[in-house]
Amino acid sequence: MPASFHSKQYEIFTALLREIREKLGVSQMELALALQVQQTTISKCETGIRRVDVVELHAWLKALNVDFTVFMEDLTTRWEAHAARAHMSKGHRPLR
Repeated sequence: MPASFHSKQYEIFTALLREIREKLGVSQMELALALQVQQTTISKCETGIRRVDVVELHAWLKALNVDFTVFMEDLTTRWEAHAARAHMSKGHRPLR
């Protein structure tokens, strides 16, 4: 199993975190205040410099009023789409 911290999957995860926050019109500073952390912590998490654990993820999503299960479903869909594109780019045919 590859190291997840520097994987495409982790990149997709952090991009989704940032995308949701921005879509909701919440600044990094506003989220940081809600989570009682420094704004730089939010930035480091969104850029993949600092790892986000599941407890932090739950708090992050709660602060944004985003359902954890819905987030995970969206993340899974994005990961599967990436895997399918990677599979196809290697010249493999779809599994059907």
